[in-house]
Amino acid sequence: MNVGIGLPIGDPATLLTWARRADAGPFSTLGLLDRLVYHNPEPLVALAVLAGATSRLRVQTEVLLAPLRDTALLAKQAATLDRMTGGRLVLGLGIGGRDDDHQVTGIDKRTRGRRLDEQMAVLRRLWSGRPYGDGAGPIGPAPARPGGPEVLFGGFQPPALERVARWGDGFLSAAAPSWAGGMFETVRAFWKEYGRDGEPRMVAQVNVALGPDEVVADARAAMHAYYTFTGMADRMVAGLLTTPSEIRAAITAFGDLGADEVMLYCYGLDPDQVDRLADVV
Repeated sequence: MNVGIGLPIGDPATLLTWARRADAGPFSTLGLLDRLVYHNPEPLVALAVLAGATSRLRVQTEVLLAPLRDTALLAKQAATLDRMTGGRLVLGLGIGGRDDDHQVTGIDKRTRGRRLDEQMAVLRRLWSGRPYGDGAGPIGPAPARPGGPEVLFGGFQPPALERVARWGDGFLSAAAPSWAGGMFETVRAFWKEYGRDGEPRMVAQVNVALGPDEVVADARAAMHAYYTFTGMADRMVAGLLTTPSEIRAAITAFGDLGADEVMLYCYGLDPDQVDRLADVV
């Protein structure tokens, strides 16, 4: 099973250090969150820079809020990054839940799920080289991966899990193993129902902080600020894994559920965590 690093969002200037250290370690993927009304870096721009500074790591959005973006431009951006990285882009997509993110883009939050489905039909068509339609031709470049970059969908509700089978290549779970197992099985059931070949790729995400007390405190504060809008920030922070044994246990638990990859998501800024986590995995 592969293990990736979810990058902290508090200071974009540190991310090159994180990426280079991860590229020299045992990790498979670099992941980056997406929000609009927040101080995080824009993920496609940031991951393009990080892809250029690394040689083998996949770069993954966790998750890109596709309904907030223009579909034709997103198709071109994703295909460009996929082509220029030799197929290292993994496009994790979701619908988002913040009112302010939707407010500033003028997107009706109530339609975000339907909009994502409509976007996927267009994205798949464009990535296959077909015309946009309505008198507009194809939008290139052609992605490195036939049919477009690998697409994972994040979410918790049945429509999100079904979307994996209809449009995606796999599922990105931000739930604990006790909850994720049921969602994995639901995704696999939808996959069979839609007659998809093979198996969906399963990727799990766990929140971690590894290091001295100040590193853990930094991570907890950043994580609390990020999740305040949910009303469940305290509960989210309580689930932060802060010891090697906890992290190893989570990786093992997800492996037992059939996960293909576990993303160790970091909120604390100390890049020495990359080396500490390398020792764990």
